[in-house]
Amino acid sequence: MTKPQLLIDTDPGVDDALAILMAHAHADIAGLSIAAGNVGLGHTVRNARTLVDLVGGGVPVFAGCPTPLVRGPEEDAAFVHGMDGLGDVGFAEPATAAEAEQAALALLRLTRERPGELTLVALAPLTNVALALRLDPTLPQRVRRLVVMGGAVTGLGNTGKVPAEFNIGFDPEAAHVVFEAFPQFDLVDWEATLRHAFDEQEFDQWLAAGDQRAEFFGRVFRTARAFNASSKRRGIIAADALAMAVAIDPSIVTRSEERHVAVELDGRLTRGATVVDWGGRLGHPANARIVLEVDQERFVAMVRRALGAA
Repeated sequence: MTKPQLLIDTDPGVDDALAILMAHAHADIAGLSIAAGNVGLGHTVRNARTLVDLVGGGVPVFAGCPTPLVRGPEEDAAFVHGMDGLGDVGFAEPATAAEAEQAALALLRLTRERPGELTLVALAPLTNVALALRLDPTLPQRVRRLVVMGGAVTGLGNTGKVPAEFNIGFDPEAAHVVFEAFPQFDLVDWEATLRHAFDEQEFDQWLAAGDQRAEFFGRVFRTARAFNASSKRRGIIAADALAMAVAIDPSIVTRSEERHVAVELDGRLTRGATVVDWGGRLGHPANARIVLEVDQERFVAMVRRALGAA
């Protein structure tokens, strides 16, 4: 079977780290374009380089936008991921270097070189993708699929803004640009990730049975795991990993709904919310396949393989 060909926009981030390990185990990675989000751009670029070292090198890393498109930097998620984004473990300076090419330009170049081949997996705030679209609106014509981890389709967000999810809430204008430009994309929202959390004891068994990748992830995940426990979140929540599973194998989706999804930009209480036209009242064509359920056993198998515990 031919491996999926992935172009990953990411802001590592602990859950991004697991998703990148999955991509390495199950697909070919054309490149990592890096955004600010979970932590600042200096940290996310370094973390991507650390992950490339871990999997043996060979994946180009492209630094992108350090701030959202329009407004100043929003609150990051260092309180979840650690101040450096990888649990404050203190890894040595990675050997892999970032490329000189800016992330948005790399997205455009790689899709021009390989039109129709690459699935774009957006695990970060959508700043880099939006900038690429502003430079070249024909980008969607060259992308095989777009898979977005973001949003909260019934308002159960995970930010200080009640209905907003972190990735969309960090840069709502960028999400608006992307959602308006792509005629069809897969949306893996925060609420879906809560429904597909892993059992904690089972997850610990995978970590114990895995290789150096499991050892790495067990170390970086401690801070986020402690935060989730203090927030009374149940199970091991792996948001970006779920989106990556959908990107690698779209047949893993067992239930979905096609609806029009937009982003609220101006609401005093709702800025950054994903607004789903569930009833088709606005008359807009559906632009999103909203992933509601996946085959959990297959998702588990993909994660276990990524940790060397298959």
